[in-house]
Amino acid sequence: MFFILSKLVVYFLSPLFWVITFFIIGRLLKRQRLKRISYGISIFIFLIFSNPFLLNQFARWWDVKETNLPPGKTYSCAIVLGGFASEDYNGDGYFNSTSDRFIQLIKLRAEGKVSRLLISGGNSKLLPTAFRESDWVALQLKDFNIPDSNILIENQSRNSFENALFSQKLLDSARLKPPYILVTSAFHMRRALSTYKKMGVDVIPFPCNFIAGKGKTDIGDFIPSLGTFGTWYYYIKEVVGSAVYTITKK
Repeated sequence: MFFILSKLVVYFLSPLFWVITFFIIGRLLKRQRLKRISYGISIFIFLIFSNPFLLNQFARWWDVKETNLPPGKTYSCAIVLGGFASEDYNGDGYFNSTSDRFIQLIKLRAEGKVSRLLISGGNSKLLPTAFRESDWVALQLKDFNIPDSNILIENQSRNSFENALFSQKLLDSARLKPPYILVTSAFHMRRALSTYKKMGVDVIPFPCNFIAGKGKTDIGDFIPSLGTFGTWYYYIKEVVGSAVYTITKK
């Protein structure tokens, strides 16, 4: 039930949804004062969440900072969280906009910083198909000549809580020595890190896929951008998810 509710709630977190909602409410209201208030709220939300500068400032505060691993040290395992591969209309997989998680995983392995790779991710759809992200990713790893014996597959998780729960069981059964390297997008790392720590898994954050807050500020950052709405959606989802996990201790 928790999983279903979490999936349904996220559809109402988009700032663009609220811009449109308050505009429609304004159109339907009869009293002019209430109309102006509703339109004003719609315009206010639009101006705030279409502003790249404000987004970048929030991202710089929220994102977990990049990690510099000590040279010459090799960790037993790197855990990469799913969400960077999606299912296409043929039921096959493809890399999506967060595929930097995969790139950084390959780099960690190529640079000798980790011995094994744990791919954590099943199918997070409300109506799941047979597609399992980690199974598909494991096939892609074969192109980099990584032995099957060095790959751990966790293909049942649907969210961050289950990522941590099932990863812990897999790591325990493999008897790999902590700490482990945790690889996920910078905007997601705060919630992921908290979840793994609550589960008692000793991890070192290795954030990647920085989608905001990394560039220098210029005049273009003060010009409203519709694309900024989509990025804000990721962050709002993370803030709400972190709050829910804190309250429910999950």
